[in-house]
Amino acid sequence: MVFLGKRSVLHVRMSSEVVISIRDMKMRYGDQLVLNGINLEVQRGQIIGYIGPNGAGKSTTIKAMLGLVTGYTGTIQIMGVDIANGDVEYKRKIGYVPETAEIYETLTAAEYLTFVGGLYGINEERASRKAQSLMTVLGLEDVYNSRIASYSKGMRQKVLLISSLLHNPDILFLDEPLSGLDANSVIIVKDLLAQLAAAGKTIFYSSHIMEVVEKISNRIILLNHGEIVADGNFEQLKNISHEKSLEGIFGQITGFLDHQEIAQECLSIILGSVT
Repeated sequence: MVFLGKRSVLHVRMSSEVVISIRDMKMRYGDQLVLNGINLEVQRGQIIGYIGPNGAGKSTTIKAMLGLVTGYTGTIQIMGVDIANGDVEYKRKIGYVPETAEIYETLTAAEYLTFVGGLYGINEERASRKAQSLMTVLGLEDVYNSRIASYSKGMRQKVLLISSLLHNPDILFLDEPLSGLDANSVIIVKDLLAQLAAAGKTIFYSSHIMEVVEKISNRIILLNHGEIVADGNFEQLKNISHEKSLEGIFGQITGFLDHQEIAQECLSIILGSVT
């Protein structure tokens, strides 16, 4: 289904299994309405590009689905379970890479990943075997037993990605997962996400890097002022908006059209044209 503004303009039949269902979700922080009636169904095997300006409600939506924030109205069902019922078993079926993560730097990757595996019920031997294999494939075999404090940002990001995948989750929530990765690793992760989706995994991907969202997502959801204002694949959004890039679609729908003028003004200040 594709929306521009609040008007439905195209419907696409979906017949696969629904793994995420949100109904009329609203959320306030004090007097501020952050989410204003989110309605969303996500099918198994989809890669959802979840985008929007800062403050649009993206992180709040994701944290609510993860059970990290409460106080919303409406319903959220993950794998058919209403997460408000207090049963946290559904969390065993999800993986999460936050935009800013606290990672235990004094631990080695071996210690950290076997610890995370244990939280998901994986015995130490199996967790260690899977963790070490993934570290090796991603080029980190030499630092598996080194303290994470000695890692670069990209190396830490790989460890976070491994920790989110170690227990073979059904749904992955990724918030800027490519941050700090080198070009080769970005290509690997993008291919891995496509293969995970082909294997039936569902990926909820949030990023400000429009080019990546455009290329990896088979469905793009644009949030603005706490509401879903566009929903469809890239070709559908492009045909309806008459824009050639996701960046252009984003600007048109959110009303952010003066980026060139702002850049020109910054240039003028830098070059000393403005006193």
